[in-house]
Amino acid sequence: MASYFITATGTGAGKTYVTAGLIKAGRELKKEIAAIKPVMSGYDPALAAESDAGILLEAMGRPATPGNVATISPWRFTAPLSPDMAGVREGKRVGFEDLLTFCKAAAAAARGPLLIEGVGGVAVPLNDDMLVADWIAALKIPALLVCGTYLGSISHTLSALGFLVQQNIKIAGVVLSESPASPVLPEETAATLERFITCPIHIIPRDFDDGTFRKIAARL
Repeated sequence: MASYFITATGTGAGKTYVTAGLIKAGRELKKEIAAIKPVMSGYDPALAAESDAGILLEAMGRPATPGNVATISPWRFTAPLSPDMAGVREGKRVGFEDLLTFCKAAAAAARGPLLIEGVGGVAVPLNDDMLVADWIAALKIPALLVCGTYLGSISHTLSALGFLVQQNIKIAGVVLSESPASPVLPEETAATLERFITCPIHIIPRDFDDGTFRKIAARL
């Protein structure tokens, strides 16, 4: 089955919101979409249900038990930092080959499309040597880039796309997740981006699903 990597321009862009939305839309379409969040920072076991992994599990109809969280997020860090920094503080390291093996095994076991949610933005360091973009490139799967619509988001989006293209990563689409303090309508941001990029652009209104999730899910 096809796999897609959900990445972003940076932390807080809405990766988990988009990933969970696609899972739920897939269920509405009778399409089994699964997700994993292999690397997670800022994790508090006491608030597992509110974590990124917990939100994805809820979308898949599974409780956020310690076992279920570990199944989809084996590399968990307490510090809300990039994995390389958090790893130094906690005496843990994300082994790149182990990470790839985990993702490939999850893809092989999936009964439908698998969404692999990254951590932070496209250039976040995983360890001393590898970035998120290296992770996507090594898996050789398309990326969905989640972006905001805040002031400055156009530059961040184009920069992130350019970096991914340099790594020979196929772009499945850009998802504009409307930011709380958007200076213009998301449609205006999309119109500007369309002058510079050719991949599909999808708009997700703030805290509201207007059917876009179903449209994207149907194409996965």
